[in-house]
Amino acid sequence: MSQATLIQIGPLAPQINSRLREQYQAVPLWEQPEPLAWLREHAQQARVAVTSARHGITAEAIAAMPRLAAIVSFGVGYDSIALDAARARGIQVSNTPDVLNDCVADLAFGLLLDAARGIAHGDRFVRAGKWGRDSFPLTTRVSGKKLGILGLGRIGEKVAQRATGFGMDIAYHNRRARDGAPWRHEPDLKALAGWADFLAVTCVGGPETEGLVSAGIIEALGPKGILVNVSRGSVVDEDALVAALRNGRLGGAGLDVFRAEPQVPEALFALDNVVLAPHVASGTHETRAAMAALVFDNLDAFLGTGKVITPVL
Repeated sequence: MSQATLIQIGPLAPQINSRLREQYQAVPLWEQPEPLAWLREHAQQARVAVTSARHGITAEAIAAMPRLAAIVSFGVGYDSIALDAARARGIQVSNTPDVLNDCVADLAFGLLLDAARGIAHGDRFVRAGKWGRDSFPLTTRVSGKKLGILGLGRIGEKVAQRATGFGMDIAYHNRRARDGAPWRHEPDLKALAGWADFLAVTCVGGPETEGLVSAGIIEALGPKGILVNVSRGSVVDEDALVAALRNGRLGGAGLDVFRAEPQVPEALFALDNVVLAPHVASGTHETRAAMAALVFDNLDAFLGTGKVITPVL
């Protein structure tokens, strides 16, 4: 086999896979029986790797491609990409920001509403024929309540904008206050959780935020509080979260991400105060099409000019 110049790390949507293969002669690495060994033998001339937030790329894979100059990723998160290894080599890394902000924020607020008002629980209640036989429990009001946002970036800001329509009082926690943000900055995450009725997690993943929502933060949110996570499962101490939901020390949760997804803690399946989604915050036709277009825009820009257009590095 001749040397490959563009490597696709993992599968994406079928139409993206087909276009990468037909238009760019991309080699599907996941189809190789021993991917790392294959890279070392056949990817010495590879200049571009296409991946996603799900599949990422390891430091070992980067090391196996000595001429690699760009990593083009489908998705906004980049915690699965070995950024230190890319940075050390001067490799450009791009993602697909902004185009998914609205849909992720929509789902975040949908999870918040569902966890508070028991929409999915009510659906199960009706389908099981319990309406008219049993009493459905009272739920929690959303309008006028206090929303804390962990990570007021592009997505967090969109969540805050939606919350204003519900007359919510909004505060946020970042390492530094956002210039021009109209909402209150709270430098102490535990204080934010203690103040909030709802805590929405919209920060980046990765080592710097791993376990940031700790048992102490969950305790501060308390038995009437609701946690919503559309960030990364690694940001939340999942064991502490499950324990708090089971014993009533946390009021509820709406979760789109999990620590070892697609594995979800089985203890959550029996709980009606938790809404579970299969990491689909960006999963709309419109957003996925825009993400794919931005992947190809980054790829074409690099191949044509040597520069990606939405760089992480």
